[in-house]
Amino acid sequence: MSIQVHQAESTAVITIDRPHKLNALDYTTIDELSAWLDDATTDDAIRSIILTGSGDRAFSAGADISCLAQSIDGGTAHALQDIVARGQGLTKRIEQFPKPIIAAVNGLAYGGGCEIVEAAHLAVAADHATFAKPEITLGFPPPFGGSQRLPRHIGRKRALEMILTGDAVDAHRAYEMGLVNYLVPATELLATALELAVRIERHAPTAVHACLAAVTRGINLPIDEGLAVEAAWFATTVPTAGVRRGLDGFLGRRAVAAE
Repeated sequence: MSIQVHQAESTAVITIDRPHKLNALDYTTIDELSAWLDDATTDDAIRSIILTGSGDRAFSAGADISCLAQSIDGGTAHALQDIVARGQGLTKRIEQFPKPIIAAVNGLAYGGGCEIVEAAHLAVAADHATFAKPEITLGFPPPFGGSQRLPRHIGRKRALEMILTGDAVDAHRAYEMGLVNYLVPATELLATALELAVRIERHAPTAVHACLAAVTRGINLPIDEGLAVEAAWFATTVPTAGVRRGLDGFLGRRAVAAE
C-alpha cells in the first residue's frame, strides 16, 4: 500500500507513504486514494479527513515522472487517459467530497501535490513547506486541474507567475496568497489540522455537506445561479434533525438567558 490510514476519533488521517520518492503520485497511489475516498463517502464513522505526506520533507513532489514518461511515450490518447483523466479525477473527487478534506502540508507540494492542496477544502502548512508548479519545465501545462483551480484561489496574475516560471514559493508567500489557511511550526502541523477538523465536526453532518456543496458548486457561477444553488442546499437541510437540534438549542439558551 502506498497510502496509510489511521483514525483519530471521527477524523481519518491519510498519509501518502512513499518517502523514498518524496511521496510522488504514481498511478497506484492515485488509484488507492481514489478508491479509499469512494469507500469513505458512505462511512458514517468518518466525519472529516486530513491528507498529509510521510516524513518531513514532502507532502508530495507531484506525479511520478517515470509513469508520465511511459504514458507520454504511448501517444496522446494514452497520455490523456493515464495522466489527465486519472489526475483530474482525483482532484475533482477531493474538491467535491461531501466531508471536509484538510491538507496538512508537511514539506514540498509540487505539481500534482500542489494541485491536491488546491482541490482540498482547507489547508494547513508547516512553515518549511514550499509550493511549485514545475510542469512547464517538462514541456506541458498542469494536468491535474492546476491551471484552473490555482487562478481561482490566488488570482490570475499570481497563478500565471507560478505556472509560467515553475518557481517555488515558500509557505509564508502561500499563506499571504490564500493558498493555505494556517501557517504553523512543523511540530504543530497535525495538531492544528486535527483541531480544525474538530471545530467543523461539532456541527451537523448534513449542514457541513450542504455548506461544502453550495460553495464548491456555486463559486464559479453567476451570482443569481449561485444563489439558486444556495437555496437548493438550504432546502435539503430544512427537514433534518440537525436543524431541529440547532434551533431547539438556540431557543433554549435564549429562554434561559431571559429568565
